[in-house]
Amino acid sequence: MTEPRKGQAPAVLKRDEFHLEFRRSFIDPTFDAVKLEIDKVEQVAWENYINGNKSPITEKAGSEFEDPAYDLSVEWKATRDTLIKAEARQKDPATKSRVLLICGSARNDGSCPGEISKSFRLVKYATETLEAQNIEVDLLDLSLLISDYDKHIHPCKGCVSTAMPLCHWPCSCYPNHGQRQTNDWMADIYEKWVSAHAVIIVTPVYWYQTPSVLKLMIDRLVCADGGNPDPTTTSGKNAQKAKDLELKGWPYPKHLSGRGYGLVVHGDVAGIEGVRRGLSDWLDWMGLIDAGTSARLDRFIGYYESYAESHEVLDRDLAVQEEVRNVARAVANAVGKIRAGDFTPPDAELKRPRPK
Repeated sequence: MTEPRKGQAPAVLKRDEFHLEFRRSFIDPTFDAVKLEIDKVEQVAWENYINGNKSPITEKAGSEFEDPAYDLSVEWKATRDTLIKAEARQKDPATKSRVLLICGSARNDGSCPGEISKSFRLVKYATETLEAQNIEVDLLDLSLLISDYDKHIHPCKGCVSTAMPLCHWPCSCYPNHGQRQTNDWMADIYEKWVSAHAVIIVTPVYWYQTPSVLKLMIDRLVCADGGNPDPTTTSGKNAQKAKDLELKGWPYPKHLSGRGYGLVVHGDVAGIEGVRRGLSDWLDWMGLIDAGTSARLDRFIGYYESYAESHEVLDRDLAVQEEVRNVARAVANAVGKIRAGDFTPPDAELKRPRPK
């Protein structure tokens, strides 16, 4: 038996500490008119917190799970059922080809930046190219995290590093109502990935890395690579059961494998190659199939020029606009071949001696 190590978690908040944390969301004087009502809501929130009400609404898992009597979160099960239907549609040869276009920039004109991102414009070039080839485009604009009300991608909690079966597919860490970790966007994002025949990520470089909005999504997709589709096997988040299950032998299922991908990484000074390589390595590891050299693009737009005029620079850079369109064309070609069964990687039938 490999026992979970303990001793890092902070102490549970005391009542007065909880009060201070809770009231930070109601500092606006306009809430003074409903102070008594907020007092009542706070007391209920405190009780939910101290009692650990993670999933307040549950139902018996049923016969399709290993433990039919387990009380399963209805929110998690609804997401899981949606993904099963999305997977069936994606594999149906009668459905229209679908590409998920992801804008990885945190900037848009609906908040403090006051201007759209260049990534968003590049996404538009790719969208026009794909739609011209009768491919359905699904846009995921991650900048909505900075401008939409109460929208979140909560961080990955690293369950996989305790044991792979503790990381559920889809993620069951959220929502956690007792901790006020709600409105998690990933439930919708998982469906977008599952529904797609290919994915194109368009992203700038922030300090030699991907923007935080993109990295949040990437981390929360760890459950798609080896994640456990049956939380009843670990009685929810029972770390000991998960360790025992992994040590018996775990298959590490790749839930998104076989989809195509393309990349557009842009910057203005440095870091584009490293980010592009990192994203390519991640997608390769997940079992996605690259659409060729032309589909993995990294370019400087306005090298060492002013931020203020960067959109004008993009206006003039007709070559990079066409290269982005080529990424979309390559991905469109790959999707057609993948769906026809003509685009199988040479190592597709090989088994990894170390699947982790």
